[in-house]
Amino acid sequence: MTELTRASLSIEQDLMERFDRLIEASGHNNRSEAMRDLIRARLIEEEIEHAEGEGVASVTLVYDHGKRRLARQIEEIGHEHHDVVHSSMHIHVSNDICMEVVVLRGPAKELRHVANHLIGLPGVLHGRAVYSSVTPNSVPHAHHHGHAHR
Repeated sequence: MTELTRASLSIEQDLMERFDRLIEASGHNNRSEAMRDLIRARLIEEEIEHAEGEGVASVTLVYDHGKRRLARQIEEIGHEHHDVVHSSMHIHVSNDICMEVVVLRGPAKELRHVANHLIGLPGVLHGRAVYSSVTPNSVPHAHHHGHAHR
């Protein structure tokens, strides 16, 4: 196990109370565990934002399925970028709204390009990409189940 370093933070009381509610809802055991996860997540975001290596991403799109040709455009982008688009899942949220989850793997620069292209399509109501690095320098993330992931 990695050696731990103690750190002290000065945080506004209302912000700390909100953070404590988040910790309780998220299932973290304590503030330190939650803070480590936040730091890891931000470091990975920063790494992938500037990375030139390989990464993975999930792109979630919520869109109006009545928007002309949008589902077809999403499919076409998948075919155009078949080298990085590994999987997709389509979900009917309501009569009018669908959700698409697209899983990407490849060069970080291309992941960002494909994700931004998908999210920027007209008719997408909400889109978000979550990136992670798969390089050997990725920040390891220990879990309660007894092993670490990179």
